Amino acid sequence: MADRTGVTQTGDTGNSHTRDCRKCFSLYCSWLRKQMYSVDQTKKNSITLKELKSLLPQMNFKVPGGRFLEDKFVEVGANDYSLDFQQFSKFYNLLIFENQKMLLEEFEKGPAAFKISNTDSPESSVVSLYDFHNFLLYRQKDTCARNVNQVQELMTIFIEDTIRKTINPTLTVGEFLSFLFSKENSIWDEKFSEICPLDMNNPLSHYWINSSHNTYLTGDQLCSDSSIEAYVRCLRLGCRCIELDCWNGPEEPVIYHGRTMTSKIKFKDVVKAINDHAFITSEYPVVLSLEQHCDIKQQKMMAQILQDIFQDKLLTEPLEPEAEDLPSPNQLKGKIIIKHQKITESDQTVKLEEERGNTAVKRKLDSFKKIGNSCREKQIRKARENRVVEKEGELCIWDPIDKRFYRHDCVISDNKLYYSEEKWKEDSPESDSELHLSEPWFHGFLAEGRITAEKLLRDFCQGKNGKDGTFLVRESEKLIRNYNISLWTNGRIQHYRIFCSSQNGQWSFYLTCKQLFPSMCALIEYYTQNLIKYDGLNLRLSGFLPRLNFVPLRHLGWFYSNLSQAEAEDYLLRIPRDGAFLIRQTEKPDTFTLSVRFDGDVEHYLIYQYNSKYVLTDAYEFGSLEDLVSCFRRELFYGKTKLRYPVTPQLAARFCLVDLSKYDYEQYSEVSKDNPLGDQCKGVVDISKCTVACKAKHARPLVVTLLNRESFNPTEFTCENVEQVDEWYQALLNIIQNEQSLEKARIAEMESKTKIAVQMSDMVIYCQSIKKKTFENYNYKEVRSVPDNMVPKEGNETAVEKSDSILEYNRKAVTRVYPCSGRVDSSNFDPCPSWKLGCQMVALNFQTADKFMQLNGALFSLNGGMGYVLKPEWIRDPAKKKPAKQSIIIRVMAARHLPNPDHIVSPFVQVELWPYTGGQADDYSFKTTLFKDNGLNPVWLGPMNPPKCFKIDEPDLAFLRFVVFEEDTFSDAKFLAQATFPVRGVRSGYRSVQLKNRCSENLELSSLLVHVQQLEV
Repeated sequence: MADRTGVTQTGDTGNSHTRDCRKCFSLYCSWLRKQMYSVDQTKKNSITLKELKSLLPQMNFKVPGGRFLEDKFVEVGANDYSLDFQQFSKFYNLLIFENQKMLLEEFEKGPAAFKISNTDSPESSVVSLYDFHNFLLYRQKDTCARNVNQVQELMTIFIEDTIRKTINPTLTVGEFLSFLFSKENSIWDEKFSEICPLDMNNPLSHYWINSSHNTYLTGDQLCSDSSIEAYVRCLRLGCRCIELDCWNGPEEPVIYHGRTMTSKIKFKDVVKAINDHAFITSEYPVVLSLEQHCDIKQQKMMAQILQDIFQDKLLTEPLEPEAEDLPSPNQLKGKIIIKHQKITESDQTVKLEEERGNTAVKRKLDSFKKIGNSCREKQIRKARENRVVEKEGELCIWDPIDKRFYRHDCVISDNKLYYSEEKWKEDSPESDSELHLSEPWFHGFLAEGRITAEKLLRDFCQGKNGKDGTFLVRESEKLIRNYNISLWTNGRIQHYRIFCSSQNGQWSFYLTCKQLFPSMCALIEYYTQNLIKYDGLNLRLSGFLPRLNFVPLRHLGWFYSNLSQAEAEDYLLRIPRDGAFLIRQTEKPDTFTLSVRFDGDVEHYLIYQYNSKYVLTDAYEFGSLEDLVSCFRRELFYGKTKLRYPVTPQLAARFCLVDLSKYDYEQYSEVSKDNPLGDQCKGVVDISKCTVACKAKHARPLVVTLLNRESFNPTEFTCENVEQVDEWYQALLNIIQNEQSLEKARIAEMESKTKIAVQMSDMVIYCQSIKKKTFENYNYKEVRSVPDNMVPKEGNETAVEKSDSILEYNRKAVTRVYPCSGRVDSSNFDPCPSWKLGCQMVALNFQTADKFMQLNGALFSLNGGMGYVLKPEWIRDPAKKKPAKQSIIIRVMAARHLPNPDHIVSPFVQVELWPYTGGQADDYSFKTTLFKDNGLNPVWLGPMNPPKCFKIDEPDLAFLRFVVFEEDTFSDAKFLAQATFPVRGVRSGYRSVQLKNRCSENLELSSLLVHVQQLEV
């Protein structure tokens, strides 16, 4: 039979291929029934001679004169001039075999020839398993031919008579011809249509990307309709870069070809359609090429629409901020990428230079570069001249490593918070005032204050028959440096305030103003010996409730009796701050090592004990290791750092479980030498880059948090009392609010100059539109757009030089090529020169089904039709060589079921090699002779249709295009069908070419039979 299909020759010919073949056989039967029923007036499932005469012209066959049909009726056994479906099927097989049986002569000569004794009818002779196996193996060079079982399975699919489906099957000559014309014998190697996930790990710049120009249009560029369905169609065809021309609408942005008569569609509706259809055909990223003509207000609306509809599909952050190449399609699966202008200095420069090309522009450009920071810089300069200190004082800043507050001298100036080194209790006469911090009876700040204290004391005293006078001391809930003592007396708990005040730098603690003490410890010691006589109370402190998890100061954990140098370095490197330290005993008696972290490294210093003294590197002597640590907690150790963080095993273990990045900011903060604190300055926080909040935290009633908006690093502080905290908070809040006002003004000025909304600019991550026609001075995130008439063509030295720079640019960044303005009819340009230069986004008019769209469809049939095709290695890497040149010899032999445009056609076939490179036309195309009045089964054999040899310089970029024309009454060529293939996937041997229409849609049962021979030069 004429149009059955078999199983795939390039892979496994198992059950799935069997199902494919039977599906095609069903299609063939369905087509025959449709032809018969179209003329069956009686509806009796039969066709008369008269009806057949009217049907054959519709099947593209001109009936010969005489008794041709009558004789065929007799041959199929129809004596009453009426055919049932089985007879009609047999008649069809005879008809289509009649004109093409001469093709069988091809296989009686040459390699693996087999003898065909009789060709009078489709069943008159057979091809054995042996002959068919040799044919596939030596003439077709099919991989499946290596397995005889697969060859046998392939044959049985084409055998109509089940009796011949034996262990040694044979094909009739009619069935053999049906195999030759079948899809299973296709010229195209289907392995090239399979997706290769490993090939999707290169940067985006290494791919050709299926791209559309003015995607919304359905016709020409001047007065055709704009359509949402056009976007849906392109996305369903695997297009991965679509264009949106955005203009101001009455109330919201619209899309149309500006300043023309094309119709308008809503931007929002288009975005919804894209969201619904973007990843149905392909899961790889879609690039929205936005041609922006909207004002700032409607650009902000666009940004909001994109965010609301795409949500997490929209790419808003770089995947790898430190990368030097674009991410890969695999990394960007399911993502929408915005291609648009971005507000950058280079972008602003280009815009101004394009608008005015004289020296005045340069002067304006110099002033423009200062717009963004001019207001702020004036304030800063003025502050520096006058050294304005907006706020100064002592703050308690939270240390996230020690999990406690340290006191620092702080200054707000130039919109920055400067802070000094932490002030240790040994640094000033205030040291006695903080001795209680290391006492077990001091509980610090208790959540819920009085309530918690009562619960703790009651549980302790009732469980152990607590004595009257059992106590604990806690911090005040409202005031820093004010405390409360909670006492157990007569089964009840009493609370009394311990006052704290400072005069001339001297601190005093007291219950009553009649009895003052220099420290809290002195007060407690006194009342353990003497009665408290206050507010009706008359008792002595007899014992205390110890603090939970209390560790005496002398056992803080910085000393290790058994720790190696490697373990010490491991501990210290976990703590992300200079000044982390520990002391360990060495293997030698009376010898120790001080290990200190400095500048991200660990240094070790020897300590030895001599005559009850501890000697550090022969330079310092101390009475104890505690004295050594105490000394260098006050002073810089060797001029480098103080011993700030005693490293305990618990501290090191805790830092194995946290993200260290949030601690790095302090160590590497840069402080200018002219800061208000001078050499005492330890760090600086840029307030203008922060947000500020104030709430209870870290067991303090009020803590101010400055959060850097870029790094998200917090700076947390409190101070002596709530009123002071509020003053600092208000000072910071005023600075931030003023900065926000300046920022709004700066953004408004910038948007006014660039005509780009910040919200749209912020969405541009990897595809930054650059309006430059040159290809120097670029970064990998850029996309440069050029019209097709600016792409250099081969033939002159200037073009070669420019081509090299474009090729180099496209290895790193991206180019979009679009049709020039003269193509108002929406015609397309030849994409091959752009592809050869590595241009990724060669945007064509998808609504125009011409030969260049067919070339585009052929290229992007590779890699599973996913819209991304990896460029050849020699285009991606200048060190790689081009593949060897090839020659390909093509002979067109026959056709079946050509399209029928309401009349019997007289077809001829033209074969083209693309791209044309400027030689003679005959070097790139040839055509067969005209076959008169037969579109059902024409044949082109004999000396008038010789084979044609094409020379191919670059096989990776070459295409074969088969086009079937008919000659009309005026001898003009009219298009009937076509098929276009990348040369890299073309198979040798006798092959079928499955034909398509202009839009590259498959034509039912329509095919050519060609012979292909490929030679490497």
